[in-house]
Amino acid sequence: MSHEAVTLAVLMYGIVPLWFMAGLADWLCHRATDIQHTTGAKESLLHLLMFSEVAVPLLACLFLEINALVIALMVVGFLAHEATALWDVSYAVTRRHVSPIEQHVHSFLELVPLMALILVGTLHWQQALALVGLGPEPARFALRWTLGDLPVGYVATILGAAFMVEFLPYVEELVRGWRAAGGRLVPARRPAEGKRHA
Repeated sequence: MSHEAVTLAVLMYGIVPLWFMAGLADWLCHRATDIQHTTGAKESLLHLLMFSEVAVPLLACLFLEINALVIALMVVGFLAHEATALWDVSYAVTRRHVSPIEQHVHSFLELVPLMALILVGTLHWQQALALVGLGPEPARFALRWTLGDLPVGYVATILGAAFMVEFLPYVEELVRGWRAAGGRLVPARRPAEGKRHA
């Protein structure tokens, strides 16, 4: 098996499933801290924003030719995800307990997009170099569909898993928080909580 085949296998069957597992673990951590009565729908919206910041580059990698444009999209998605993650945790710690386990889960969620970016850059090294003005190839920024390059069953499984394991749980979390706070983004502080953070 070639180096490229091994790298692609690690990306497809290691990194992407790891994202799903970490996302589900994070959702379970939120449930355990009664998120609907602490940080509420506001934090859930931040979670959905982070999902989109990873999902858009993922969709690009599944359906488009990976060139300088897609690699740039991955870089932008990673940086946006990092900024949103900082915003999310900065808000969360003011209203609920963020346990060491949840913090450890966050470390996976932050590094998985970076690992994916590095592996994609390794597989498409000439376009990664071209993006920063190096290498023999010109940077390509065309949108080109590559349907059929990946197994149809794999693509369908990834899309289904992303919807069922990542998107739907965070939508459920958002609805739960919205209802618990009577339609407000941020629930009212509990008396004990208000004293603790006063």
